[in-house]
Amino acid sequence: MELSYMEIREQICDVCHKMWQLGWVAANDGNVSVKLEDGTFLATPTGISKSFITPDKLVRIDAQGNVLEGLEGYRPSSEIKMHLRCYQERDDVGAVVHAHPPTATGYAVAHVPLDEYSMIETIIAIGSVPVTPFGTPSTNEVPEAIAPYLGEHDVVLLANHGALSVGADLITAYYRMETLELFAKISLNAHLLGGAKELPRENIDRLISMRANYKVTGRHPGYKKYSK
Repeated sequence: MELSYMEIREQICDVCHKMWQLGWVAANDGNVSVKLEDGTFLATPTGISKSFITPDKLVRIDAQGNVLEGLEGYRPSSEIKMHLRCYQERDDVGAVVHAHPPTATGYAVAHVPLDEYSMIETIIAIGSVPVTPFGTPSTNEVPEAIAPYLGEHDVVLLANHGALSVGADLITAYYRMETLELFAKISLNAHLLGGAKELPRENIDRLISMRANYKVTGRHPGYKKYSK
């Protein structure tokens, strides 16, 4: 069932509040955007904690980031360039989530990709997660850094920064961020126990083939290690 304009606004706020409660963002960190049917976008405003976001504080922007609707003085984060590049590169993307989940961001600042094929749910849901090159926040460096990865990945780690997930809708993008952080925690624990044990190729292929049954969308896993 399609959501109304107001329901989408409320959903964005709900996701923002969940991210804050989970400790994925602090102060005014992170941002969320959703593509609307008319080709414009709803986005979280800059300078506001995700715990304080309310529907009326969201801004509607065009594909160039210009504000079309919003409270006086409210504007999107300068990181909206990163979001808009996701929509530009992928017609199937309907929402983008950027956050700093602590464990996954630990991998990002260590420049360690989450590309082990050891956890069933992760193989099915998000596949491999690369670390994109460093880009100075708020500049075009970040959109340029992530662009080469968007064709094959729905989730990426931003070097020395955080994480980014995309989805056909906001809940899908949010769930992918949840899966990323849980996988990062499990991977770190596995490392402390001697390292994760990857599944054999035939099992990985079997899990990937199950995606259709689970109605999993997107362009993951995009891994090179097991490409045919």
